[in-house]
Amino acid sequence: MTDDIQNASRRHVMVAGLGLVATAAAASFTNSAEAASHKHSAAANQKTAHSTAKDKNAMTSSYITTKDGTQIFYKDWGTGQPIVFHHGWPLSADDWDAQMLYFLGKGYRVIAHDRRGHGRSSQPGYGNDMDTYAADVAELAEHLDLKNAIHVGHSTGGGEVTRYVGNYESRGRIAKAVLIGAIPPVMLKSDKNPGGLPLEVFDGFRTSIAANRAQFYRDIPEGPFYGFNRPGAKVSQGVIDNWWRQGMMGSAKDQYDCVEVFSETDFTDDLKKIKVPVLVMHGTDDQIVPIADSALLAAKLLKNGTLKTYDGLPHGMATTHAEIINADLLKFFQA
Repeated sequence: MTDDIQNASRRHVMVAGLGLVATAAAASFTNSAEAASHKHSAAANQKTAHSTAKDKNAMTSSYITTKDGTQIFYKDWGTGQPIVFHHGWPLSADDWDAQMLYFLGKGYRVIAHDRRGHGRSSQPGYGNDMDTYAADVAELAEHLDLKNAIHVGHSTGGGEVTRYVGNYESRGRIAKAVLIGAIPPVMLKSDKNPGGLPLEVFDGFRTSIAANRAQFYRDIPEGPFYGFNRPGAKVSQGVIDNWWRQGMMGSAKDQYDCVEVFSETDFTDDLKKIKVPVLVMHGTDDQIVPIADSALLAAKLLKNGTLKTYDGLPHGMATTHAEIINADLLKFFQA
């Protein structure tokens, strides 16, 4: 971490330590019987949701029920080659709005899900480990019968993509992958990873979630996540509010447990196993997942990886600079 982060107040040390992405819809989903009823109704109809041919402009949303009974919410828009978007912590599928709309307009089928414990998905309080997250994705891909799919992950979602592709590539459903501001190979500082972030940073995350999650979820997007703490930054209150909205929709317990997942999971072996082309995209001013200990290392471990860096761009660059990121994604998809 930089000297500025190390010398910051306790709140800002917690905030500047790490990065992840989110977008959700508010407390009504967690405390409303009507929302729960909607989930069960959607899950009951999931087998028929995709039984008929989709119109090229069809936009649907539904749930699947995983083998352990967790309901996973997803959006499924359009037809064409599928692109699956994996959000960061503590956000939701909504964090990909700028990409979903753009690539729908380019003729792709775009899909995004809420990770268990996040957004509109179930809040089970268990299964918060990267193997289970990847298994949930595998069940979704099978349910939707995805073929030749491109998987795009941001931050923690990039870890999810890495674990999923590394372990399920042999099933033949995956064409390419993209890691944006992603956490692999591993975030936590150790003897094997001296450039990582110290455990105290992630302990600070957990302390802040338990003490005042609502305030903490203001501090992150107002500060380092989008680079709004930089001199001359063009601050968007709407972007800040949307981050908070998504984060507060998820389960405090599942999000708390996910801190260990994104900080301590080692993806080294996953990266080495992946054979499909992978584009690694990272901003040089990422204050959440510093580039030196993530993208620069991950790209070297991939058999077929391409590293693309963005001078001065922040962790949340897919939102703040969507026009740049979308254009480069399209080039990679079409290559």
